[in-house]
Amino acid sequence: MNAKRKDLLATIIIDAIVATVVGILVFLLAYILISGLPHVSWSFLTGSADSFSGAGGIGVQLFNSFYLLILTMLISIPISLGAGIYLAEYAKDNWRTRLIRSAIEVLSSLPSVVVGLFGFLLFVVKFKIGFSVISGAIALTFFNLPLLTRNIEESLSAVPRSQREAGLSLGLSKWKTEIGIILPVALPGIVTGVVLSAGRVFGEAAALIYTAGQSAPVTNFADWNPMDAASPLNPLRPAETLAVHIWKVNTEGLASNAAQLSAAASAVLIIAVLLFNLFARVLGNYLYRRVTASK
Repeated sequence: MNAKRKDLLATIIIDAIVATVVGILVFLLAYILISGLPHVSWSFLTGSADSFSGAGGIGVQLFNSFYLLILTMLISIPISLGAGIYLAEYAKDNWRTRLIRSAIEVLSSLPSVVVGLFGFLLFVVKFKIGFSVISGAIALTFFNLPLLTRNIEESLSAVPRSQREAGLSLGLSKWKTEIGIILPVALPGIVTGVVLSAGRVFGEAAALIYTAGQSAPVTNFADWNPMDAASPLNPLRPAETLAVHIWKVNTEGLASNAAQLSAAASAVLIIAVLLFNLFARVLGNYLYRRVTASK
């Protein structure tokens, strides 16, 4: 077999593998959307679910998912940004740095259920916070930190060294160069990673079953005082998210239309995650054009 035939055969095999992967993905998305979208309505998106049977809407669960996502990102972004800057710009290449990177790799490979059990034992049991939004947010922070830290470190490391030398040659300190030159150039990659990690957090269920709880208490959306027990902003209340609600309806739901409710909620979750990914791509390209002045 000559080189041209080998190249053609390799191309066909690679194309077939790619087509198979894409086909499986399209089939799964189409199946979930076709099964669930006919059951999605405005009342379903804004209504409340029955705590016993699981019947009703997903309004509270949808709000809980976004609220917990915001809290998680508010905690994890500053920490991972500092860690990423340190590892990319200040850490020396020694055994301590290699140990930190190994710890990050190990933490990123932990199953989410293990992170959830850790959060349950530490925050729910030991610190007696109970099943709450804040317990879930902190658990998801442990789940999210390794990915964000690696993303920020790689985005900063991808900036050409000439950018750093240009800042230092102008008399800027290393910190000023980092904040004023390096970070803006790396911003598109950082923002893309943040949005993608937000989509991953939004669809997480296993870690939240043991920390945020499996119930959605009556919430008064007219009361925005975080100190009130019925306020949706109260971080100490249990908060069943959309992903947990899907699991609960499938395993414990007693409603006659539990399958339809689960399919509809799954379709909403899939659409939300797809929008996160699309937004990450569009925002990343926009920021790249702004930073590089390219069309």
